[in-house]
Amino acid sequence: MKSSEIQLLSAADLQDKLAETQKQLSDLQLTHAISPLENPLQIRGLRRTVARLKTALKQKQD
Repeated sequence: MKSSEIQLLSAADLQDKLAETQKQLSDLQLTHAISPLENPLQIRGLRRTVARLKTALKQKQD
């Protein structure tokens, strides 16, 4: 998800998207721990998306 798309979301949408993305990240990390992923860069992408969502949410709350 791009930063420009994230900025258009409301605070409630950001919280929902953050929870969804964190769930995806934890599932992917668990799967990777059991057997290696075909594309482990997915983990990095999700981690960065979580960081973008948290940053945008913090900015909206201030």
